[in-house]
Amino acid sequence: NDTIPIPASATEEAWQKMPHFFRPTSGGMNEGRTRWMWRYDEPDKHQRMMKNYYRMASEVDTSVGIILKELEMQGQLNNTMIIFTTDNGNFHAEHGLADKWYPHQESIRVPLVIKDPRMSPEFFGTTNDEFTLNIDLAATVLAAAGLDPLPTMMGRDMSVLYRKNGFEGEVAATTSQSRRKAFASTNGRQYIDPASDGDGTYHSGSESSWRTEFFYEHPMHSHPDYIPSSEALVRKDYKYFYWPNFKYEQLFDLKNDPGELNDLITSKNPMHQTKLKEMRKRFVELKMMAHSDLPVIL
Repeated sequence: NDTIPIPASATEEAWQKMPHFFRPTSGGMNEGRTRWMWRYDEPDKHQRMMKNYYRMASEVDTSVGIILKELEMQGQLNNTMIIFTTDNGNFHAEHGLADKWYPHQESIRVPLVIKDPRMSPEFFGTTNDEFTLNIDLAATVLAAAGLDPLPTMMGRDMSVLYRKNGFEGEVAATTSQSRRKAFASTNGRQYIDPASDGDGTYHSGSESSWRTEFFYEHPMHSHPDYIPSSEALVRKDYKYFYWPNFKYEQLFDLKNDPGELNDLITSKNPMHQTKLKEMRKRFVELKMMAHSDLPVIL
């Protein structure tokens, strides 16, 4: 008999603020909107769907518990690295959408839980808000096995975030100038230069620091009316969207607008105009790196 809270951005107003190409056309309906109608277009349906969703999550939790118990019975639980994650987030009616595919927080924030025998005790049961990416999974598993990632892998071993002195022994790079010098890395891979804006605040990492920005992309599925392609430059204070099929841009101030409801792309505020110019430039830089065969860490 519980009532599941409705997201603040699950409103008609939020839907109307979505880009024009999300509206139905002669080419068809956006799939995110179609699935919203399947699941969330009526209050009672929304409640029923969310409760079923949580039932499935509880079933997954129970199944994971069975696996952990078996490892414990075999005496291997404390000798096993466990990574629990998934491939995407989910819209639960935010912005008038369901499912995934787009650069909004609800879609790109992905669950990640790690149990690692090497974890330092002070990190047990803690959370971390660093930007970890799916490209980091392979590098993390390989490192746990004592292997280096391939030169063309762009991810990074996440264990440095939860192992005591994880960055120890690596070149310090705490300023813009020193980060630009901190290029060398293991296995021939390199850290790229930080963004030209922010005095070194925005970067893809160095030997002594974790990334503070990243490039996101999702390809078009079938045709633009169905699931348009989307790209973004993601930071903790701002996010820049680019919709390639329509050459359409958006800019959001995540500090003051965490729900991504107020697009600043046409703002006359000089600060917003400067931020847009800077993020456009960095977006192109990271996209080119991500699409290259260069041995870089992103």
